[in-house]
Amino acid sequence: MTKKASDSLVQMTELVLPNDTNTFGNLMGGRLMYWMDIAAALAAMKHCGAPVVTASVDNISFENPIKLGNVVHIEAKLTRAFKSSMEIHLNVWGEDAIQQFRYKSNEAYYTFVALDPTGKPRTVNELIPETEEEKRLFDGALRRRQLRLVLGGKMKAEDAGELRALFLKE
Repeated sequence: MTKKASDSLVQMTELVLPNDTNTFGNLMGGRLMYWMDIAAALAAMKHCGAPVVTASVDNISFENPIKLGNVVHIEAKLTRAFKSSMEIHLNVWGEDAIQQFRYKSNEAYYTFVALDPTGKPRTVNELIPETEEEKRLFDGALRRRQLRLVLGGKMKAEDAGELRALFLKE
């Protein structure tokens, strides 16, 4: 079965309360990562219709802090499905609702694995990208996957053909 990338879209909104902040009045990174993990898991479950577990989280760079009292908007959507794993791209924005100002906070890629009833990885639906942005993210997903596998010690660098093609003229 195939599904469109847009079918997996999850939009989550949170309000930054005092318990969510550090001593500088900024949203704690760990709390944001927790919310991002939930949004990414929901997107993965929408795609595969099965329980999922987090397999990896790529680099998260915090561009702008989100302040106490601001709103957090998280958008998660699948970029590509492999055999049992799925890559999800997340965009995060902060919003000062009083001043009517929205700003980019960060983005990241999470990887989830679908599980069967016995807790073993199961095959997931194929993903069909439609928009130019979805196609761009889909095309880059194989390189990002190979990089994750190499860094995680699950693939030898010389076997990462997509990555090698970026750096070596053969």
